[in-house]
Amino acid sequence: MARFDWLRDADRPFLFNVVFWAMMTLLTAGLVQAVATAAATPLEYVLFAANVALLAVLWPTLPWNPARGRHWVAPLFLAATIMLGLTGSRQTHLPLILIAVANLAFLYGMRVATAILSCVVVGSVFVPPLFGSTIADGIVQATAMAVFSAFVLGMVASILEARRRREEAQGLLERIRELAVAEERARMAAEMHDSVGHHLTVIKMGLENAERFRERRPESAWAEVRQAKELTVEALADARRWVRALRPLALDGRVGSAALERLAASFDGTGITVSFEVRGEERRLEADTELVLYRVLQEGLTNALRHAKAEHVHGTLTFGDDQVALVVRDDGTGRDDRARGGFGLTSLADRARALGGTLAGGNRPGGGFELRAELPLGVRA
Repeated sequence: MARFDWLRDADRPFLFNVVFWAMMTLLTAGLVQAVATAAATPLEYVLFAANVALLAVLWPTLPWNPARGRHWVAPLFLAATIMLGLTGSRQTHLPLILIAVANLAFLYGMRVATAILSCVVVGSVFVPPLFGSTIADGIVQATAMAVFSAFVLGMVASILEARRRREEAQGLLERIRELAVAEERARMAAEMHDSVGHHLTVIKMGLENAERFRERRPESAWAEVRQAKELTVEALADARRWVRALRPLALDGRVGSAALERLAASFDGTGITVSFEVRGEERRLEADTELVLYRVLQEGLTNALRHAKAEHVHGTLTFGDDQVALVVRDDGTGRDDRARGGFGLTSLADRARALGGTLAGGNRPGGGFELRAELPLGVRA
């Protein structure tokens, strides 16, 4: 079914879709009535029916975004709408011509559409007399055409402007995301420097003491070496934690719950047991939502390992009707000042609020610490 996704064009204005099928219904009904009353020759019936069928076939393939290609369909669709006036429809095809020209505006710009509509309006004055009408009828028809043309072009201009502003907003949003990631990495780098740097400083001092004591007080020297060895193990563990924290959201191509499960599994072998489960029907999430959930789980796991003396951490990702919730619980000692540690729960809480959600953390009544994030579901099409 993915091969036919281009038929469902999200760039096609809904109002145009409604008008097109309404006009097609009227044209089909007019054809049936003409056949029933024998108002035309069989050849005229066939030409008109073929014209209507061609429009029905071209409409789903008509592009509304220059990036989608298939530009050749647009002029063919315009020619088919104009031909309706020659094969049987005298006035009901005019809205279809307007839609065809509006489509050209989406693909080729307002100047092209305005030039074509001007030609159509002028032609509306002189074409009716060729079919038995008067110049006055042509002027009335051209005036109506001009009014509707101005309305359609104005609507198209508004849509194009809205699209341009949306693209600019998306560009700004990407820039904000990049700045947020850069800020977070800078903060984490500073914390990494303080943490690992402290260990290395103490190790250096201990080894210098061991070198000084090695002849006069060998027992003290070996004690300093043993302490330096223990601190080295802690420094290595701390460095590994920061490396995990600096990993991107998508681990080996994983996103959503798969990325969270992979993050939980990456803490195996650190001294705590981590379990993770998903409840409810999983939905695809916006990138910002995924990133906040990822950082919340990271925060809960890292704090449980570094501060809480926990043995087990359990994460639960729950999908509701209109929100997704992530709860991270540990069985450690709990801390009143946990919100000031780790990667910065204050910053995470601000990001959750920016998405319309909440982030809260606190000690559990039965012991341990719980971190809960609740975010609205931002489902991607």
